[in-house]
Amino acid sequence: MTDLLDTAAGAAVVFAATDIDDIVVLTLFFVAARSTGRPRTWQIVAGQYLGIGALALASAVVAAGLLVVPDPWTGLLGLLPIALGVHALLDREADEAPAVVGSTLGVAGVTIANGADNIAVYVPVFRALGPADSAVFLLVFVVLVALWCAAGAWLGGHPRVTGVVERAGHWLVPAVFIAIGVVILATSNVLPHLLALLR
Repeated sequence: MTDLLDTAAGAAVVFAATDIDDIVVLTLFFVAARSTGRPRTWQIVAGQYLGIGALALASAVVAAGLLVVPDPWTGLLGLLPIALGVHALLDREADEAPAVVGSTLGVAGVTIANGADNIAVYVPVFRALGPADSAVFLLVFVVLVALWCAAGAWLGGHPRVTGVVERAGHWLVPAVFIAIGVVILATSNVLPHLLALLR
């Protein structure tokens, strides 16, 4: 029983350490849902589960040696939030916080792009775990995704947060998405590889 609790605690630490930035993204999704109606709450929750599930599945596949992912190239996923942010900045019709993503797949795409670096952490963890411990990890992830969504919904409904986003959302939300994309590109070391290809 102690081993099970230790595994669950380890899973919680791994999830929190790798997905703390998702709270910001989820908050923006929930603010957009309240102000524009898109994405809907169920789409945010489903997209978050789909995105985290895809990251965990990809990590398990890589850990099992069934697939090799060239590390730096996952950084290209950073282009997705950048594209969404630029699109929202160019959308001059939105007076309120823009609905940067309006579908389950869009939310999942941003979650995957934002969590591409998670694979580097998940792979060695899954490689070291047996099937039972991996199942505990996944169960803890399922519970914590719900907790993350609840925290994002609470923050997205907080008057101070919504007030800031309503006043500055036309540039703040796109700027956050662009910043996330830039951080993904910069920390993945994909830019030197792209420059080397262009030479």
